[in-house]
Amino acid sequence: MGHREDLLDGAVRCIYEKGYARTTARDIVAASGTNLGSIGYHYGSTEALLNAALEKALEDWGRQLATALLATDPEGQDKLQRFAAYWDSVIASMATRRPAFMASFDAFVQMEHAPAVRAMISEGMKDARELWASVFHQVDAAAEPQKAFQLGSFYQALITGVLTQWLIDPANAPTGRDLAEALRMIAASL
Repeated sequence: MGHREDLLDGAVRCIYEKGYARTTARDIVAASGTNLGSIGYHYGSTEALLNAALEKALEDWGRQLATALLATDPEGQDKLQRFAAYWDSVIASMATRRPAFMASFDAFVQMEHAPAVRAMISEGMKDARELWASVFHQVDAAAEPQKAFQLGSFYQALITGVLTQWLIDPANAPTGRDLAEALRMIAASL
């Protein structure tokens, strides 16, 4: 592995351990076993390296979350049971990937200052909407883009709220069963 990859891996580790804002160039070179000059040579600046590391951390987390969701076996379950199982997978994924979720909050802070980070988040949100619509309702985004957008947006809002609650107070965060029961009550009241 070359210095460029070592720097990127070291920066990702630092983001997980310290967060974006508290990571310094010295932290990165210590974690990567390189030197300060290699940051400028390979990335131009510490900020550019941290943005690349943030993108890598979020991509890794997105892949892990998608894998956890798609690994849930919905056979023999009604839609709300599948919904509960999928959301339990989301929460389980977050329990093991808390640093990656924390890095996503760093990304939201950075998007005001870095157009590349904003574009990455925008593309990631589009992909996530399509994944949610596919997983929860078997909607093909290519065939039904408006339906996928609307359903995916609902789940995106839901995951943001649930995961924020989980991050703040995991003992009192709702489970998949809680969310499924809430949907059942909402549907009954319409």
